[in-house]
Amino acid sequence: MSHNQISEMNSNVFDSNFYLEYLDLSNNHLQNISSTFPGHLRHLDVSSNNFTTLSVCRGLGNLLQLEYLGLGAANILKSDLESVSHLHLQHVFIDLNGLYKYENSSLLVLNINQLHLSSLFDQKDLFSVLFDAVNTSKFLELSNFGKWEGVHDEYISAIINNSRVTHLTMRNLGLLWGNLVNILQKIWYSSLESLHVYNFKIQGFIYHVQFVYANTSMRELLFDHVAVETFIFNQINLYSLFSEMNIKNLTISNSNLLFMLCPSKPSIFEYIDFSNNAVTDDIFRNCSTLTMLKTLKLTGNKLEKLSKVGLMTERMTSLQYLDVSQNPLKYSENDCRWSPSIRNLNMASCSLPSSVFHCLPKNITMVNLQKNDISDVPSEITHLTNLEYLDLGYNRLSDLPDCMLFPRLKMINVEYNQFPYPSSESLKNCSGLKQMNIGNNPFHCFCELKQFIHVRNKSPAKFIGWPDQYACERPDNLKGLMLKDFYLPEIYCNVFLMVPVIVVPIIIGLILVFCLCKYFDVPWFLKTGWQWVRNKHRSRNSKKGYEELRRDYTFHAFVSYSEHDASWVKNILLPNVQSMNNMRICQHERNFTPGRSIVENIINCIDNSYKSIFVLSPHFVQSEWCHYELYFAHHKLYTESTDNLILILLEPIPQYIIPSRYFKLKTLMKQRTYLKWPQEKSKHALFWASLRAAISINLPTEELESSDSVPSVST
Repeated sequence: MSHNQISEMNSNVFDSNFYLEYLDLSNNHLQNISSTFPGHLRHLDVSSNNFTTLSVCRGLGNLLQLEYLGLGAANILKSDLESVSHLHLQHVFIDLNGLYKYENSSLLVLNINQLHLSSLFDQKDLFSVLFDAVNTSKFLELSNFGKWEGVHDEYISAIINNSRVTHLTMRNLGLLWGNLVNILQKIWYSSLESLHVYNFKIQGFIYHVQFVYANTSMRELLFDHVAVETFIFNQINLYSLFSEMNIKNLTISNSNLLFMLCPSKPSIFEYIDFSNNAVTDDIFRNCSTLTMLKTLKLTGNKLEKLSKVGLMTERMTSLQYLDVSQNPLKYSENDCRWSPSIRNLNMASCSLPSSVFHCLPKNITMVNLQKNDISDVPSEITHLTNLEYLDLGYNRLSDLPDCMLFPRLKMINVEYNQFPYPSSESLKNCSGLKQMNIGNNPFHCFCELKQFIHVRNKSPAKFIGWPDQYACERPDNLKGLMLKDFYLPEIYCNVFLMVPVIVVPIIIGLILVFCLCKYFDVPWFLKTGWQWVRNKHRSRNSKKGYEELRRDYTFHAFVSYSEHDASWVKNILLPNVQSMNNMRICQHERNFTPGRSIVENIINCIDNSYKSIFVLSPHFVQSEWCHYELYFAHHKLYTESTDNLILILLEPIPQYIIPSRYFKLKTLMKQRTYLKWPQEKSKHALFWASLRAAISINLPTEELESSDSVPSVST
């Protein structure tokens, strides 16, 4: 409930909140609190209110589980703080803004691990507060203490010399360069081990100073968001102060640091962090004094050439961890030389290509290559035999890397890449891993993905992010479906199952259809039906109109047959054809004109008939006159371009009994469709329908009388 306008609270306001653990009432308008707080409270902040004294503490003695306490009042009295002196507090925050009076030794009664003081604008009691603060706990944090202009040098010395603080944090502070160096020098001989400074402003002219580094307890120095308000100065005066420090950990981050000098003598630096500055490739060039450095962080700077980064580390014989992430690095197949001791390398977000694997240190065990431009791992990489952890997340990989290239690999991360499914070969090569992260890839939920799910279910390796980060991307109807819920029947993916289940029934069905067709002679019906359709189509689309046909033809058809087949023609063929639509059939026995030669009669009958029907049988090919009739009909077929021939196969004709002079018959039977007389009565109706359709035409009725008056002649 912080930053409101609460000015009072009822005494029983928290009676129903027995299990309340966290309560923040800071930055309100409270002047007094008479209510009883719940006994389970662990965090209580009542700072930045309008309290005159800290009498609120007298009601906190029963909060035995309290860990954090935030206070603030115009008058800080020892008697008020004694009410909570028996509590073992982890962290106490005191807002000194508006402090009017501080009673000496008040802070000393607190039993705390960490003390945080903030906002002292009225500085008349600054010495007393700080003198007690440095003796209250080993962890002290000071915020918003301005420029310290009113604190004399002897006061600073007294505070530092009597301090038991080992870890000091300062925020929002500004000092002249001379005051900074003076305070650092005094701190160097104190009990302080760690100094963290945030949002710090260096003011005034920066000049060269003599700093004595010997005999110090300092181990760690951190400067974050440092601003130098002097624009023109000798940067060596600034950098030399830090480069020669005899401490283990040095951090200068978010401070636009351009450079750092190499220590002039062997340094004990073990940890250096220059993150988020403006450092270039020239830092620590040819530096041979950082032999004890184990960790170097240069993330978010302006490093450009990977080969120069490697050369920078070549003489850092103890370096184990190097972070050069978020730099505009380039690699152009140059020779890379690294410190042989590097084990962990972070090159994330550097836009490096796939060839960067050629440049990795030989003894590397962990490498982070997230958010680069890597599309594959070159197959010729053989020197990374010690690699155990490989992070390739947020790249352009289309499949898992070949884990056989890294015989000791234990964990791989390839999340947020571009492969639809890990191939079976890559999964097999990576089967020995302990951990894998393949989540958040555009998985295509088809047959190929079943292999991955099968391997995952049986693999002893831990798949990080499973199942929440493993979902289908394709097809669209399965988008968002978790892979653990994806199911595809085995028959869709196994060709050996598909053959017996699908192909075999199809083959059996085809065989069954073939047998049924053979049994019911379906091909014959189809063939004959097709002939009937064609005949109908020709009769409707003939270029000659009915008037012309009536004028040119006397008979619907001329029948040519052997005397041995006369019984079938007279008793079966003619009755069925002539029974419909007054069909007029020309026969040599009935319609040949007496006195004319047989050849002349044959030609005359063929010319006056719309169609010529030839009843084919073994006897037909033995008849000389049948040969003549076929010859003249064939001649008319080609000379007048008419479709006038109808072949009826009454009996099968073996090829060997057809005389050589019947070569035209052989040609016709190969090139033209013929009607085959069926033995089954069920097929007779379709046969007659096809034949009638072929010869159907309206002829003038007057021709009938003249033709019928001609006496029948036997040949």
